[in-house]
Amino acid sequence: MPRVAPELVFSAEDRSCLERIVAASTSEQRQVLRAKVLLLAAEGLQNKEIARKLGVDRRTVGTWRTRAASEGIGDLRDRPRSGRPRTYDAAEEARIIAKTLEEPVGRTHWSAARLAEEVAASASTVLRVWRRNNLQPHRTETFKYSTDPLLEEKVIDIVGLYLNPPEGALVLCIDEKSQIQALERSQPLLPMAPGSPERRTHDYRRHGTATLFAALNIATAEVLGTCMRRHRHQEFLRFLKLINRTYPDAEIHLVLDNYATHKHSKVEAWFERNPRFIRHYTPTSASWMNQVETWFGILTSQAVRRGSFTSTDALMKAIHRFIRAWNDGCRPFAWVKTAEQILAKAIRDDTSDV
Repeated sequence: MPRVAPELVFSAEDRSCLERIVAASTSEQRQVLRAKVLLLAAEGLQNKEIARKLGVDRRTVGTWRTRAASEGIGDLRDRPRSGRPRTYDAAEEARIIAKTLEEPVGRTHWSAARLAEEVAASASTVLRVWRRNNLQPHRTETFKYSTDPLLEEKVIDIVGLYLNPPEGALVLCIDEKSQIQALERSQPLLPMAPGSPERRTHDYRRHGTATLFAALNIATAEVLGTCMRRHRHQEFLRFLKLINRTYPDAEIHLVLDNYATHKHSKVEAWFERNPRFIRHYTPTSASWMNQVETWFGILTSQAVRRGSFTSTDALMKAIHRFIRAWNDGCRPFAWVKTAEQILAKAIRDDTSDV
C-alpha cells in the first residue's frame, strides 16, 4: 500500500510563527523553504503537489512533514550530523568566546590567527567557535540616535506625508548634494571585455567641485535638478524660484533637512511671501528619511563614481544627462515603514539609573 502522508493541524500560534519565518527578510532560506512546506501541508496538499509547487525533492517534503507531525514545528534548523567529534570542550569554547569579546592590546579587533596564538588553540578551532556562536570580529556597523526633541512629531509628520499625501498637493523631497568632485583619470578607461571588468587608473586630476540641488516628486519619482558652482543661501533661493516656476499652481509640501542654508533669514522671508510652500523638516541626524537621499545614492553609483570628467562643466552635463534619462522611465519609491516601526528603533531606551 502507498504510504499515507501524516495530516498536519497547526494552532494559530504555530501558523503565525511559520508565516513570520516566511515573511522575514532575515530568515535563512532553508528555514523559509521548510516553513512553506509545512504551511502547504497544513492546507491538505500531498507531498507530490508540494514538491512540484516548491521545486524540491519529494523526500525533503516527507522528512519535514513527518518531523512536524511527531515533534511539532520546533526548530527548523538542520540536526547535528555525525562526523568527527569536536577536539575542544565547552570550557575551551567559553574561553575563546570570552577572549574574543575583549579588545586586543594595540589593535581594534581579533583575527583568527592572533586569537589562536593568544589562547593556544588552532586557527581552525577559533573559526569553528566563531561560526557556532555567530561572532564576526572583522565586521562593524554604525549607528546614531537622533537627539531631536521633536523627533516623534517630525517622524509622524513625514511618514504621514509619504503614506497619505494631501489630496491635490505636490510633495517634493529636496536637498543638495554638495562637493561633487570632477575627477579626471590620468589614463583613459579600459572598457569591459569578456572575462575582464572595466578598468581605470587609481590616480586622477581634480577639476573642482559642483553642487546639485534636487527635488524629487514622491508621486512619480521625477526629479527637478540643477547644478551650481557654490552652496549658499543665494543658490538655494534660486532653486526655490525654479521650483516655483516649474510648478506654478499647486500647494507644495517640501521635505528638507535642518541645514542652516534652509533657515537663512532671506529664505524665511521668501517662504513668508510664498505661503503655498509648506515645510516639513526631517529630525536631526535622520536625513535618511528624505527620499531624495536615496536618489542621490543612485546618481552616485550610476553616473558619478565611475566617471572621468575633464572639467566641472563636463561633470554637470553628465549629471543633467542622468536626470533626463531618469525622468524618462522613473518609478516612485515604495515607502514601507510606519512611524511606529521607525520610532521603535529610533528612540533609545534608558538603560541606566545614573
